[in-house]
Amino acid sequence: MHPRPDSPLVEKFVVSPNHGARLVGPTDALILHYTGMPTGEAALDLLATEKGGVSCHYLVWEDGRIWQLVAEDLRAWHAGKSFWAGETDLNSRSIGVEIVNPGHDGGCPPYPEAQIAAVIALCRDICARLKIPPQRVLAHSDIAPSRKIDPGEFFPWRRLHDAGVGLWAEPSSIRPGPSYEPGALGPPVAALQKMLADFGYGVEVTGVYDAATQDVVAAFQRHFRPERVDGIADVSTLETLRALQLLLG
Repeated sequence: MHPRPDSPLVEKFVVSPNHGARLVGPTDALILHYTGMPTGEAALDLLATEKGGVSCHYLVWEDGRIWQLVAEDLRAWHAGKSFWAGETDLNSRSIGVEIVNPGHDGGCPPYPEAQIAAVIALCRDICARLKIPPQRVLAHSDIAPSRKIDPGEFFPWRRLHDAGVGLWAEPSSIRPGPSYEPGALGPPVAALQKMLADFGYGVEVTGVYDAATQDVVAAFQRHFRPERVDGIADVSTLETLRALQLLLG
């Protein structure tokens, strides 16, 4: 018997064998990815066959078609080794949406309008049904900052927020001022690390601005301050982070 789609927006259910039972709960996060392959067909070949060893719940094509690959009550294999807000099994806690786009290796082409409209509609539907809060609509790069950079700084997070999906604060302007970068030491670095950890990122509070801290800062910028992604905690990055924390209370 063919599974019934969880969302009324789904055009087709293509069953992926790559799934299992959810091990922890609840399902309270939504993770967005780009496929990062030359074509959607190539991505589907990995996501929907055993040879790929990966999967997602939903695949959104460039023309806005939405296909489902794994039922929402099952654990799809999209997050990999990951961390957010104390949780290391994000596959069990999340819905994974793959967006067809070749990504950075393919030149970062813009996401087509029809595709973004479909992503917004799907995310609104998922978040409403599963009661996923805005601060838990995340990028793959947020939960695996040293491994992943998708869906990329060219993904329109602000548009999603304007449509009611995800957390956003207007990024502070980029301008000269105090900043922290690799090699920096001391209490100010520890304070930055604690702010990022309190927000949800997997960063140790060591007071040392190491490569892992740079990766987390870059991931934050990629999502919330995309104008410049360099892993340096400048005034704009710090102010944007504080603004987001204020929104969360």
